[in-house]
Amino acid sequence: MKNQIKDQWNAGLYDGNHSFVSEFGNELIKFLAHEEGERILDIGCGTGDLANTLYENGVNVIGVDQSANMINQALNKYPHIPFVVKDVLSLSDKNEFDAVFSNATLHWVKEPKQALICIYNSLKPGGRFVAEFGGKGNVQTITNEIANQLKRSGVTYSAVEQFPWYFPSIGEYTTLMEEVGFHVTVALHFHRPTPLEGNDGLRNWLDMFAVEMFKHATTETKERIYASIEKNLRNTLFTNNRWIADYKRIRVVGIKD
Repeated sequence: MKNQIKDQWNAGLYDGNHSFVSEFGNELIKFLAHEEGERILDIGCGTGDLANTLYENGVNVIGVDQSANMINQALNKYPHIPFVVKDVLSLSDKNEFDAVFSNATLHWVKEPKQALICIYNSLKPGGRFVAEFGGKGNVQTITNEIANQLKRSGVTYSAVEQFPWYFPSIGEYTTLMEEVGFHVTVALHFHRPTPLEGNDGLRNWLDMFAVEMFKHATTETKERIYASIEKNLRNTLFTNNRWIADYKRIRVVGIKD
């Protein structure tokens, strides 16, 4: 459900250099408290690793993601699981699932209330919604530096149009959940400094996740900006020979009354 970047997603780069996304998601699975035989929807399933974990635990899981590149990779890796190209805003299921699970996805959806309505409708009465995604202040050090360097380089940048994420406060998001009808049982906002793999970890992160911010930059200008970003952030985000992204996450659990 990478709402803004769509099929610019590189599934190979995602699996090769950003496996931490799924690894951190394994902790979120504990909040599902899933039972064998349950029907669970994985929204923003990416290349399918967490869906497969659920499958191996006896869950009837379906994975959806807006990116066809991600879904094709998931189908190649786990052909025994149904994966479908679909946007969370296009969900039409009614009272179908015991739980809806989403890891590192909903910050890409800039219509959060509509997404929550679709999720709520897809759940059975008493069903649960378990999600984690970027919260207020997520990667702010990185994105502020990107915006500064774009401005200094004279590259057109509109935060309204090109900032691809929705990073709400815990109060903002839980209020939306309650307006839709969820009973919120867990709501956390926490810092999670996240290691990026290799000396090119920050550059790979920019290539993977920040494409929209650079869409008006030429290849040559983008490379120059990348170098400036690395130089300016090295003292802040580079430690013990690796880059550490300044992640801040929201984790929520809601019950459909």
